[in-house]
Amino acid sequence: MGIIILANIISIRVFGRIDLTSQEIYTLSQASRDLVGSLDDRVTVKAYFTEDLPAPYNNNRRATLDILNEYKAYSDGMLHFEFINPEGEAGEQEAQQQGIAPVQVQVINDDRLEVKRGYMGLVLLYEDRKETLPVVQNLQSLEYDLSSALKRLTTKVKKKIGYTTGHGEAEPASFQRAGQMVSSQYELTAVNLRSNPVVPEDLSGLLVIGPEERFSDSAKIALDRYLVSGGKIAFFINRHVATLQDRFARAVDPGLDDLLAHSGVRVNPDLVRDAQCAPVTVMQQQGMFRFQSQIPFPLLPIASNFNRENVVSKDLESVLFFFVSSIDTSGASAKGLKPVVLVRSSERSGRQSGFIPIDPLQRTGAPDLTESGIPLAVSVEGSFSSFFADTSAGRTGPPTRMLVVGDGDFMKDDYLGSRDNVIFFANIVDYIADDAGLITIRSKNLAQPPLEQVSDGTKRVLKYVNLFLPPVLVAGYGVFRWRRRSALKRALERSL
Repeated sequence: MGIIILANIISIRVFGRIDLTSQEIYTLSQASRDLVGSLDDRVTVKAYFTEDLPAPYNNNRRATLDILNEYKAYSDGMLHFEFINPEGEAGEQEAQQQGIAPVQVQVINDDRLEVKRGYMGLVLLYEDRKETLPVVQNLQSLEYDLSSALKRLTTKVKKKIGYTTGHGEAEPASFQRAGQMVSSQYELTAVNLRSNPVVPEDLSGLLVIGPEERFSDSAKIALDRYLVSGGKIAFFINRHVATLQDRFARAVDPGLDDLLAHSGVRVNPDLVRDAQCAPVTVMQQQGMFRFQSQIPFPLLPIASNFNRENVVSKDLESVLFFFVSSIDTSGASAKGLKPVVLVRSSERSGRQSGFIPIDPLQRTGAPDLTESGIPLAVSVEGSFSSFFADTSAGRTGPPTRMLVVGDGDFMKDDYLGSRDNVIFFANIVDYIADDAGLITIRSKNLAQPPLEQVSDGTKRVLKYVNLFLPPVLVAGYGVFRWRRRSALKRALERSL
């Protein structure tokens, strides 16, 4: 008991950690270590935490202390922190002046339920700048929140990410959650290629999100010049536009097929249907009664087949696509480019083209789902040649990258299926901005992984093994002890 008590006292005061998880989710990622290790001036972290908070809020304080200790260990003395208990009116006023918002927590005191006001926030100070995390509540994203705050704090000038307008593209107002995650690290800039077909040279990347109108030749020349000059572009292309209230999908041609085909990429004019899909709510009539029911809709695929070798997609679990088209990269290798498929459909999928009705009640049978691993998102890297040979862009530029996704809606607030939708979009932005460090932190999976699917026979075997094996082991051990004691007793009697 003394050794156990002493070991606990030492572990509280001396930093150290052994992480046995497969993804090392309780250890700082290399990107966070590099970030805090490159600090050129002192960073002070003030942690405003009310003491004696009830569970589970007391775990937030301990988790924050652990991770700050780890940041401090890798900072070479450049990061320091202190915990402040905002007591009394003066303490609370100081916390609120720093931007820390009070939270209401329920406390059971003397068999009575009381509401107590507490503080759980962080303030990061660097030179004359300040970043605030008003409430530390989601421990799963604590490392990302801290590292992104440190990056914002120490970055002198934000990189610019452009998004095209003028052709019916999606505006940031339609994807506010994803836009907020991106705009915290980058400056989003509108680029209207209809009124002024020029892509600014100071952009770190360009987004083309769901255009519904055709690009003019001058707009495509601007995209071509930017790509050939070493710029990075992410295309989110809808070949069909539809909602669940429509009767059929409307074909869309943004006029980018020739430009993409020159780079060996083609977004096919089809829609992918998948047995692994999201359900939709429909009204059904049965006799005199109408009722709602959930029906799987194959045109809303839930992708879980990700490229685990690529930083953009390696830690994703599932992304819900909203009427996604397949992508063909068969021509990229012949042009000296390297295509990489980031996301594929499941083993039971297929494609639908031509006239496509939007009817959740329409049956999709096995003959419609005979394909496996249809590409839904790809990356192409290499030195791109100019599609417009007579322009001043030249014929071949420096190595760069282009990403193409067959869905321009998955990041929108109206269609978000999971947090991974936002993460996937933010990862793509980081990738074209050459900022892969935040991807590894953001995608770190702290949630419980889903259980593997097993057959009904395996389930029955496990059920009966769990039911009968423990009592059999206990009974077997009891028989063993009884026979052993009987043998010892007989040996003792013979010796006497």
